[in-house]
Amino acid sequence: MLVLTRRPDQRIVIGDDIVITVLEVKGDTVRLGIDAPRSVRVHREEVHEALRRANAAAVLPDADVAALPPLPPGRPRR
Repeated sequence: MLVLTRRPDQRIVIGDDIVITVLEVKGDTVRLGIDAPRSVRVHREEVHEALRRANAAAVLPDADVAALPPLPPGRPRR
């Protein structure tokens, strides 16, 4: 892990196209501005974890699926 000390209005550059700017420091709170291309997803850690859990749960079979009636036979292919 890289550990840096920055003051307000100072920046950190990641790669060629991501810039993190320290906007404000108040006590134990730091406000950051993140400038990144739209193709780069940027989330707070707790949001990222919630998305990861939701995606993992979406691929698990639901108990109610087993209670569904079978699908009717498909149309024959030509």
